Amino acid sequence: MVMETRVLGRTGKDVSVVGLGCWQLGADWGEVAEDDAMAILRTAVDEGVTFLDTADVYGDGRSERLVGRLLRERPDAGLVVATKMGRRMAQEPGNYVIDNFRAWNDRSRENLGVETLDLVQLHCPPSSVIEADRTYDWLDGMVAEGRMAAYGVSVETVDQALAAIARPNVASIQIILNVFRRKPLERVLPAAAEAGVGIIARVPLASGLLSGKYDEHTQFAADDHRTYNRGGEAFDVGETFAGVPFEVGVAAAREVAGLTPHGATTAQLALRWIIDQPGVSTVIPGASRPEQARANAAAAALEPLTEAQLAALEDIYDRSIREHVHDRW
Repeated sequence: MVMETRVLGRTGKDVSVVGLGCWQLGADWGEVAEDDAMAILRTAVDEGVTFLDTADVYGDGRSERLVGRLLRERPDAGLVVATKMGRRMAQEPGNYVIDNFRAWNDRSRENLGVETLDLVQLHCPPSSVIEADRTYDWLDGMVAEGRMAAYGVSVETVDQALAAIARPNVASIQIILNVFRRKPLERVLPAAAEAGVGIIARVPLASGLLSGKYDEHTQFAADDHRTYNRGGEAFDVGETFAGVPFEVGVAAAREVAGLTPHGATTAQLALRWIIDQPGVSTVIPGASRPEQARANAAAAALEPLTEAQLAALEDIYDRSIREHVHDRW
């Protein structure tokens, strides 16, 4: 199946507007068996997905290894794989040194089974690392060595994104963007578009809140970050439910669900909203079942949202969500 593609910033590569986030294939979302993970990957590619986003810490390399297996199975699929590095140690500035960069890079190349990685992103490093000249000197050197074709930065905050966009060889920014996290629309997306930097939108469904399927009594497994990171105990709380308190998000998601057009799902509505934002290159929902990967890919074929739908979504954000997230990231 053919899906709309867009150029991913300074990589120069065309990628599907809906990609696949591969965190769930590694860890932190409950158990996904290897056969199920491969079925999700194959289904996504069958439905037109050509962009896969993983990281060296997802399942301690499991996600990368599964993606590498897919690359060997589908050598002619035109896949672009982005991985991340920098969270195998504590997120302390002193750990972001060239020897560690090379070691992390070597491990990802081995896991994925490739000589040159398509795109390597710093994995939400401290602001001081994003602001340091030496960071980009090292990354430029690694591109020159043929270790990777391009590099980007995955960020938590708008200010971090703007600092990275200002660097001449940053190819892409990965940032949380969804109906419940709208702040990047104000400055990040326009700055990225002007600079020719790609935008990879992550946490597009607010950890499933925007599927519209949860209620106040929904429970998650003990090894699911939606259980153990609700207060930011393990990593930035913005990565779990996009930082929205669960009960608040459930109530707001009910309103979002009421805007869903006939024949579509609430998740597809939420994904289409992101696709429609000027400057977005690709959105990377995860999937825990092949059917979910298929449904997510189908969002690319939806009609753009109407002015009435857009206004209603903005109103829900302003009334219910803004106070909880807008000034934090």
